[in-house]
Amino acid sequence: MTGLERRHLRGLDDLDADRILHLLEITDHMAEIGRRAVPKVPALRGRTVAMLFFEDSTRTRLSFDTAAKRLSADTMTFSASSSSLNKGESLRDTVETLDAMGVDAFVVRHKSSGAPWQISRWTNARILNAGDGWHEHPTQGLLDAYTLWSALDRPTLTGGRPLAGVRIGIVGDIKHSRVARSDVGIFTMLGAEVVLIAPPTLLPPDLDGWPVTVAHDLDCVLGSLDVVYLLRMQSERMNEALVPSLAEYSVRFGLDEPRVTAMRPGAMVMHPGPMNRGVEILVDPAELDRSLILDQVTNGVAVRMAVLFEMLGHGAIAEASETGGR
Repeated sequence: MTGLERRHLRGLDDLDADRILHLLEITDHMAEIGRRAVPKVPALRGRTVAMLFFEDSTRTRLSFDTAAKRLSADTMTFSASSSSLNKGESLRDTVETLDAMGVDAFVVRHKSSGAPWQISRWTNARILNAGDGWHEHPTQGLLDAYTLWSALDRPTLTGGRPLAGVRIGIVGDIKHSRVARSDVGIFTMLGAEVVLIAPPTLLPPDLDGWPVTVAHDLDCVLGSLDVVYLLRMQSERMNEALVPSLAEYSVRFGLDEPRVTAMRPGAMVMHPGPMNRGVEILVDPAELDRSLILDQVTNGVAVRMAVLFEMLGHGAIAEASETGGR
C-alpha cells in the first residue's frame, strides 16, 4: 500500500494485511506508553485533530481525544447539537470552515454511510472514520484484533496471520452493525474463522463476499468458539420489529450462566459497548474469567494513538507534502 493510500483510514478499502500488522505493531508501542507514570509523548506537538461527531458517542470520542492528547496534539471538538448546522449550514461548509482554522486530521462519526469518503473530497486533512451509519468502524476492528492477539499471548505479529486457527462467533444484530463489518474484514485478513450467529432478520440481506459462515442457533455452535463476540440490539437504527421481543431474543441469543458453562474452556467474551445488560448479556462480565471487554476500552486509546501517529508522524507529514496534502 502506497503512502498516498495511507493518508486516510475511512474503511477496509484503506487497509490491507500489511498495513493492519504495521498498525498493530505501533499499537504495541503505544500501549507501553499508556502504562507509564506520565503517559504522554511529544510526537504530534503542533498538529491539530478535530473531532467531528454527528452522532452520540462516549467511548470512541473520548478515546480519540485521549489518544491525540497523549501524543501532544491540539484537539478541537465539534458538537452538531450546538453548531451552525442548526442554522442551515451544510456539512461541506462546516468541514471547510474548520479546515480553514488549520486542521491536520478529522475524526468523523456520522449517521450516513460514506460520509468520511465525501468529506475527504473537501479537505486535504487526514480522515479517520469513527463510525459511518451501518457501514464501518475500522478503529474498532483494529482494537478488537489487537485485544484478541494480546489475550492469546502469541509471540509475534509477523507472518501475516496472527489470528490463524481462532474461531470467532459474532452474535446479535449484525444487520445494523458497523462493528461487525469491520471486525469480519480485519479478523479474516489476519487468519481467523468467523461465524455470524443471529436470527435471519438480524443478518444483512446479502452476504455475498462476506468470508463467513452463518448459524441461527447459538447453542449449536457455542462449544466450538474460541471467542464469543456479543453485539447489542441497535434499536435506534431499526424501523421495524425484527424480533418478537427483546425477552425472546435474550432467551435464544443472550449469554447467560448456562451458556457460560457450555463455552469451550478458555473461550473469551468481547463486546464493543455500550452493553444492554439483561438482553445480550445476562451475567456480570466482571465475573467472567476471560472477559476482554475492559481490555477493549483500554486498547482503544492505544490503537487510536497508533493510527494518529501513522498518519501525522514525521514520515506521514513528508508524504503529504509531496502529494499536495496539508
